[in-house]
Amino acid sequence: QVQLVESGGGLVQAGGSLRLSCAASGSTFNIEAMGWYRQAPGKNRELVARLSRGGSVHYADSVKGRFTISRAQNTLYLQMNSLNPEDTALYCCNAEAYASWYWGRGTQVTVSS
Repeated sequence: QVQLVESGGGLVQAGGSLRLSCAASGSTFNIEAMGWYRQAPGKNRELVARLSRGGSVHYADSVKGRFTISRAQNTLYLQMNSLNPEDTALYCCNAEAYASWYWGRGTQVTVSS
């Protein structure tokens, strides 16, 4: 089992920055990949960024050049710059391990225009 707890969300003006964190605990040694997903009201959940254990990184086209995913030991980060109102969503951390997916409860990011 893997437990994930996100933090760092909040209210920010357009053009601003936020850094999200996701602390993983439990059986973390078998995590194959971690990522950030987001879901805005009335929209489907979408992948924002994903980082594999081997170092492969994938970003959604909408965040390329603005967001950076990184990991330090058992904490996953998402540095978000040049935020715009379309980035407003609940951001959830995901871990892939033991052929299962694990999710945190999420942290809300709201970008005002």
